[in-house]
Parts: sequence; C-alpha cells; structure tokens
Amino acid sequence: MPPTPAGQLAVPHLHRAARIEDAIHQLVERRLRRTGWRINIIAYTGYGAPGWVRVMCRVLLGRPDTRQRARLEKVRGWRSFTTLPAKHVTVTIEAGGVRHEAQADRSGFIDTVVSADLPPGWGSVRLSMPDAEPVEAPVRILDPDVRFGVISDIDDTVMVTALPRPLLAAWNTFVLDEHARTAVPGMAVLYERLVTAHPGAPVFYLSTGAWNVAPTLTRFLSRHLYPAGPLLLTDWGPTADRWFRSGREHKRVTLARLAKEFPDVRWLLVGDDGQHDQEIYREFVVAHPENVAGVAIRRLSPTQAVLAGTLPAPAGPSSQGPVGQKWLSAPDGAGLWKLLREAGLV
Repeated sequence: MPPTPAGQLAVPHLHRAARIEDAIHQLVERRLRRTGWRINIIAYTGYGAPGWVRVMCRVLLGRPDTRQRARLEKVRGWRSFTTLPAKHVTVTIEAGGVRHEAQADRSGFIDTVVSADLPPGWGSVRLSMPDAEPVEAPVRILDPDVRFGVISDIDDTVMVTALPRPLLAAWNTFVLDEHARTAVPGMAVLYERLVTAHPGAPVFYLSTGAWNVAPTLTRFLSRHLYPAGPLLLTDWGPTADRWFRSGREHKRVTLARLAKEFPDVRWLLVGDDGQHDQEIYREFVVAHPENVAGVAIRRLSPTQAVLAGTLPAPAGPSSQGPVGQKWLSAPDGAGLWKLLREAGLV
C-alpha cells in the first residue's frame, strides 16, 4: 500500500504573519499578471516504489523569458528568493499512463503521492496545466529488493557553507555565486563507492534549506559528481500557525516518513557535527534501530567547530551514538570510507 499523501487541508485560522504574506502576494500577483508574467512549473526530483510515487513541484509566477530554460547560468542566491507563488492552482500529473490532479498550497507547493506503475530505476512524470509549459519531473523508483540506502545532510556535509555562522550563512545563501561554493573533500567519491558497493541503493539529500535553492543545489551536486538523488528540503517563511518553520522538525518528520515508506531499507545516515545532525540521528536510531545501518559524521576542523559554536570532536569512531550502533566520525570522505570498511558496512 502506498503511504498516505501529504495533506493539503485548509486551515480556518491562519497565523497573522501568514495572513500578511497572503495579502502582499495577492496585491503583487495582480500587478505582475497585468505586466505579462506567466505561470511556471518548477519540478523537483521525486521518488517511490512499484505502485506509487511521491511527486513534488512548485508553481510560480515568472517573467516570460523562455531563454532561461535553455542554459545553466550563474545564479546568485538572492535571485532564488525573488519569486511569487501561484496559490491553489491545479496541476495535472501523468504517471505511468494515468492522470491525476493535485492542488498547490498557499506557497505554490505540491507534495503528493499518486498511484503509478513505474519500473524500478530512474523514470519521470509529466506535470502540466493550461497556463504553463509542461515539464518532466525525474523520479527514483526503489526496487523492492533494495536493502541499503544513504540519507545525507547537505550543508557542511557535502558542501562547505558555514551555515551555523549567521553572517556567512546569509552571504552564502543570498549573495555568493553558486559556482564559488566548494565540495567537502572526498564525499562525492565516498557516495559513489557506496552506491557501487550496493547496486540500486538510493541517495537522499536531506536539508533544512529552502526549496528556492533546489535548482542551485542540484547543479552543484551534479557538477561535483555526487550521485543523483531526491532533495528533501523545506519551505521558508510563515506557516499556518507560526512565524517560521522548524528545520529540526522537518528532518525528524522526513526521517520517520522514509522509515515508514521503506520499512525494509536500512539507511546510512551521513551528517556533520556542526549543527544538530547528531542529536536528530540519535533520536532516529533509538526510535527505528531496524532501519539504521550506521551513522557517519563528518567532523569539522577545530577552526570550523569553534566558528560553528561547538567544541572540536575527538578523532576516531565516536562514542556518542546509542549502544550497539555503528557510529563513525572522520574529517572527510576518505576517512569515513576507511571506517565504514572496517565496520563491515561496505
């Protein structure tokens, strides 16, 4: 049975910040439509198993310049946030020869599970609506025989972003050119070795980052030869009941969801010791020990750790994990690969 689709229920009493945001969007949308702005569908990589697929996309208003689709240009972070959602519009999803309809939420997002008979491996679903060009959304369908997968953090795990440092985080997100970001040494090679050692193993990239930067992150991962995989990000800004979304809760909920969707898969959880990955992974290990193959923590350098507001971690395997779990720590991909081999995980 497919998992329960993400609900799109109407909330009768919105948070004041959400009401203000909606009013501003409504005013701006009317003006932009009069100047010729049109609807665009931004497709995100989905995933699923035989019989179902999770489809994710966002519907936005944008300038009528189709040349942007034909090239991969340098994109500074702030441009990813100068968007306006198309609220509550209906998108047609064609998956496995079957048509479905889904309605975008107040932020223009669609995150739904549809029935589809797609073969294991990489495939695609078609997204369309009357006022927009149709797009193809890639989807990764897991083979029922797969028993191993990788769930990886992004910031300071695969990409050096210095996210815990507020000023540098803002610079990286809103100003820095995407081509100037650097990859963490050895992590791309580590992931490629893992998927080679475990044929069919998926790689999911879980981050507290905003969906606005999904195209930027996708290009970064591809440029640095990371295995392709779904991005599991979150939406910034006001929600129905609070000013901002909780990044930690997003990670907790997503991990629990993956455990429910793929109960036979044991995950290697990869993160870093500069934020809250260790705490979140520890909670998941305790709650779902049968779904964890091990935990690999990228250890920040002493300078990075101090700037991130943490103490430098000791070298070697970590003792911070739950008893009986393979909890490993190293400063880069090469060090983690060595520890994973010694632990018998590859």
